[in-house]
Amino acid sequence: MASPEKELLRLWREMAPSAQAQLLEFARFLRERHPAPPSFPELPEVAPSPPGETVVAAIRRLRAGYPMLNRARLLDETAALVAQHTLQGRERSEVIAELEAVFERHYQAYLREHEGS
Repeated sequence: MASPEKELLRLWREMAPSAQAQLLEFARFLRERHPAPPSFPELPEVAPSPPGETVVAAIRRLRAGYPMLNRARLLDETAALVAQHTLQGRERSEVIAELEAVFERHYQAYLREHEGS
């Protein structure tokens, strides 16, 4: 027997245009109700640090680039780095570099946790 994709295409070609429209609507309905699981591992998509980026903006950028990471697990380390910058005057560029390392370290832990998934 033909693969399911080939069979679906064959059936599609044998349908009237109105039936094709209904099938397409139903397929969209099913996709919304049963999305495909994300492929693993999810890869980070981190934008480069723009000139003059603030520490808070760096955290936002890194969160957007690593959506698979648990924010609660990052909170202590990121808050400590923000405090070092804000309260102790630690250089912004140093803190941002360390934030990037923290996110990368957590991503590596994420990969280890999900090995074999």
